[in-house]
Amino acid sequence: MSNYDAIGLMKNINDNLGPFRKSQSDTMQGFAQMAKAAMAEGTVSMKHKELIALAIGVSQHCGGCIAFHVKALHRLGCTRAELEEAMAVCVYMGGGPNLMTVAEALAAWDAIDAPKAA
Repeated sequence: MSNYDAIGLMKNINDNLGPFRKSQSDTMQGFAQMAKAAMAEGTVSMKHKELIALAIGVSQHCGGCIAFHVKALHRLGCTRAELEEAMAVCVYMGGGPNLMTVAEALAAWDAIDAPKAA
């Protein structure tokens, strides 16, 4: 069990971006529409798109991206084994620096999975 606070991180990001969403509503609506279109079910499944997004978050060392995409993967029924295989590709492509960030992804998985296991 990890003490990684993925849920707190996501709440903090959402809380901090609240005023920005209001002051920059056109930009944020455009970003939301782009995300909706890019992540829609298509030839590539939503789950696979989320695994791709997570891999990019890992390679960019973005903790918030990791938390939000791990949460989405849980919602889409991704298994820990699927997550770990995708993370192995991240380590292969990005080496040691990605390995360090993969640890965050695994901790986020455990943190988000913990309430389900209780």
